[in-house]
Amino acid sequence: MADWYDHPQYFDMVFRDETPAEVSFFQDAFDRYAKRPVQHVLEPGCGSGRLVAAMSERGYEVTGLDLSQPMLNYLGKRLRRRKLQANLVLGDMTSMEFSTLFDAAFCTFNTFRHLLSDKDAISHLKSVAKHLRSGGIYILGFHIIPLDADTECTERWKASHGGTDVSVTLKVIDFERRIRQEKLRVSIKATKKSGKIERIRSEFPLRLYTYQQVQKLLNAVGDDFELVGIHDFDYDIDEVRSMDEDLTDAVFVLRKR
Repeated sequence: MADWYDHPQYFDMVFRDETPAEVSFFQDAFDRYAKRPVQHVLEPGCGSGRLVAAMSERGYEVTGLDLSQPMLNYLGKRLRRRKLQANLVLGDMTSMEFSTLFDAAFCTFNTFRHLLSDKDAISHLKSVAKHLRSGGIYILGFHIIPLDADTECTERWKASHGGTDVSVTLKVIDFERRIRQEKLRVSIKATKKSGKIERIRSEFPLRLYTYQQVQKLLNAVGDDFELVGIHDFDYDIDEVRSMDEDLTDAVFVLRKR
């Protein structure tokens, strides 16, 4: 068994189908919510870089930051192969240091929930705000777990690319509402064109949020950001959501004051 964060090609295959909808939504959100033209953008926790590459391809000047060197190495090769450019930085999303300011930032699909304490979450949000120009926006997407959520959830899906077939199982193996953490196990079976099979398993904790806890968190950074839009993982700019118990797949648009 190997860690899936050390195999970015499989990590990337799992999420690549989401990319076109996400980047189109980003551009719509820039137009609707940003008070300034958007050219320089940041993705903290960029992972294998599917969004970094897609935004670079659309003409943005992109910086991607991640804690995983294998992810950044994979992304660097992808950019060179596609003749694209981006600034790649190995670093911690709770204490970023850049010499430039950005017009917008984005962090979607639960990367934010890897921050396991309010202290780290607030540090991250303030670090993003520090590096955004006034009127710039931060698009932040993650799952909200309601109080009546199924604590024994299992999801399965498949992906294929370049002759490799990947089967993924995502299972909640521990759930502790008291400490606001769930532990997930991701199991991957990759069958290559040659017939060789590779199996990967990772276990990692994620922070739990109710919508009330999200409200409290955003209030804590109210001097830095105003909440200007709420959407969901359908990525429809015209479908506006409310901060209530029906909000589970949340995409928040925060604007730098």
